[in-house]
Amino acid sequence: QVQLVESGGGLVQPGGSLRLSCAASGSFFSINAMGWYRQAPGKQRELVARWRSGGSTNYADSVKGRFTISRDNAKNTVYLQMNSLKPEDTAVYHCHADVRTTKWNNYDYWGQGTQVTVSS
Repeated sequence: QVQLVESGGGLVQPGGSLRLSCAASGSFFSINAMGWYRQAPGKQRELVARWRSGGSTNYADSVKGRFTISRDNAKNTVYLQMNSLKPEDTAVYHCHADVRTTKWNNYDYWGQGTQVTVSS
């Protein structure tokens, strides 16, 4: 079983910054990818940023140049640095991990979500 523990959400003014953290714990073989998705009220969940083993990253067009995803391999933790936040970034942000639980099996895991609200 794998647990994802998120932290770092909150209320921030437009133009401000927040950093989200997601730590994976439990028993697993390796992590294939970790990232962040978000879901605003009345909208579908969308990918924000993702880190893949090997070091590649990808971002939603709406956050390119403002958000940066990084990973601490030793801590199995991924971070999302969010700068120049806009009201449209308001959403519940969910951590996701694609985990190799054994040599032959991969599973998706989700965190419970953390609220990010951008408002003056």
